[in-house]
Amino acid sequence: MSDTTTQPASDFSPRTASLRRTTNETDVTVELSLDGTGTYSNDTGVGFLDHMLDLFARHGQFDLKISCSGDLQVDDHHTVEDVGIALGQAISEALGDKAHIQRYGSAYVPMDEVLARAVFDLSGRFYLHFDATFERPTVGDLSTEMVEHFWYSLAEQAQCNLHLSVLHGRNTHHKVEALFKAAARALRVAVARDASYDGLPTTKGKL
Repeated sequence: MSDTTTQPASDFSPRTASLRRTTNETDVTVELSLDGTGTYSNDTGVGFLDHMLDLFARHGQFDLKISCSGDLQVDDHHTVEDVGIALGQAISEALGDKAHIQRYGSAYVPMDEVLARAVFDLSGRFYLHFDATFERPTVGDLSTEMVEHFWYSLAEQAQCNLHLSVLHGRNTHHKVEALFKAAARALRVAVARDASYDGLPTTKGKL
């Protein structure tokens, strides 16, 4: 690659996004920095989801603030889905033209008896492979069936390939948490910028 347009990593501008998504079911606001220090303040009304978003920020070193007012008197579906949608949109907005990014990222995370794997490709094309089963219908106030749906919504809006797997383990809490931590660490690798790239990591010219 030509080095005529490369720049020191320290010269890269911060990648941030701030958005609000309002429907008849939820009102979600997201503030995100992909180049943060892992600070967070998340309040979705679903306590276990807040915990997962907190550790997603910390392990990805993203600055993340999400608030959601949703129809939890119905159930947690709309809140979890719409938070995933809004966070995926924020990731896409913050990435911008994706110049200099690594594009691919993967991570394995153990949590006691559980081992989870996450692999990202910020390709501009949506696909989710999710391979995990949960023995409990809920963890705290989060329906475990919504874990896959959260990642589906995020990946669809971020326009990425995302492969998530629990390779082994039993405890449902450990499985969900390991998946969020693995996804955070894999995304951190994928969004990292390399000053030696003078454009995009693709021969197509566009991601």
